[in-house]
Amino acid sequence: KPSDKPYTQIFAETLISIADRDPRIVGITAAMPSGTGLDLFAIAHQDKFFDVGIAEQHAVTFAAGLALGGLKPVVAIYSTFLQRAYDQIIHDIALQKLNVVFCLDRGGIVGEDGETHQGMFDLSYLNPVPHATVMAPASGTELKAMMHYALRSEGPQFIRYPKGTSPARMDAITGKKIRKGLGTFIRKGKDGLILAVGSM
Repeated sequence: KPSDKPYTQIFAETLISIADRDPRIVGITAAMPSGTGLDLFAIAHQDKFFDVGIAEQHAVTFAAGLALGGLKPVVAIYSTFLQRAYDQIIHDIALQKLNVVFCLDRGGIVGEDGETHQGMFDLSYLNPVPHATVMAPASGTELKAMMHYALRSEGPQFIRYPKGTSPARMDAITGKKIRKGLGTFIRKGKDGLILAVGSM
């Protein structure tokens, strides 16, 4: 049986693998390299890694400038802290339809991390953002597929995933290829329909 792996580690390993083949990929964080997994990316691609300190607004605007310069910025920030940069997301990224990928670690309830770290509002505050695509993987396989999809798509892309491990049992039944607007049937029944988003 395959073992469960933390979403943060899957994100980091996938980003490193993509950056190995694409010199335009850069990773940006706001004083959270180890929490987001970008510390591993920094070891593999030191010249493509930027930690801007506790300045989420600057991280987003910096990503906008890099995108305008032809690079592919991946901004990794905890879900709850990206709220600080909402104005920059809309004005500096979304209205210009810039190709920036946001990877939101700690999406959802994160219990012991404390009150300020609960990433409960991202789906609500990101859905009204113009030209944005918001995704939530149900497994590590989907997270990888979403990262590949996001990096070849136009406009701002947001991927939110929880703290904790990806359920390995879900890898075989969730999407390996992402198609916008299309979900995956996990199990068919006759009595009702349950719609779910992201990791359970």
